[in-house]
Amino acid sequence: MTVTRSLVCHMNIVLEDGSTADSTKASGKPARLNIGDGTLSPAFEAQLVSLNEGDKHSFTLEAVDAFGESNPDAIHYMDRTRFPADMALEVGVIVSFAGPGGSEIPGIIREVAGDSITVDLNHPLAGRKVTFELDVVKVL
Repeated sequence: MTVTRSLVCHMNIVLEDGSTADSTKASGKPARLNIGDGTLSPAFEAQLVSLNEGDKHSFTLEAVDAFGESNPDAIHYMDRTRFPADMALEVGVIVSFAGPGGSEIPGIIREVAGDSITVDLNHPLAGRKVTFELDVVKVL
C-alpha cells in the first residue's frame, strides 16, 4: 500500500473514565498519521479522510479498531532468572525485550509470584475502547 495523504496533528487519547492515556500536546510534538500505508485500521482511517488543516475532530473506536483486542498469547510466564538480578520486578513496571531486527518490544509486568513473573506484551491500550481528540496542524 502507498500513503495517499498524511495528517500532522496533536492528539489526545482518552479512556472511558475520561482520563487521558496519552497526549502529544504534553511533548509539544504532533503525531504524523499516514492514510493508506496499512498502519491504521480502516475505521481509524475513515475518520481522517475528510479532515483538513485547522480541523478539530473527536471520535471513539472500539478496541478492535483502536489498539486491538488483548491477545492471551502475548502474555508470558517467565522465570526470575531471565531478568537482571538487580532489576526491580514489580507489577506495572515496563521491561524491554529484544525483538526481530534489533527492535525493542515493551512488556508490562502483570504479576510477581515468587520466581514466576507474568509479562504482558500486548499494547498497553489493547482491549480498551478509546476516544481520539485530534487537532489537525498540517495536511501533507
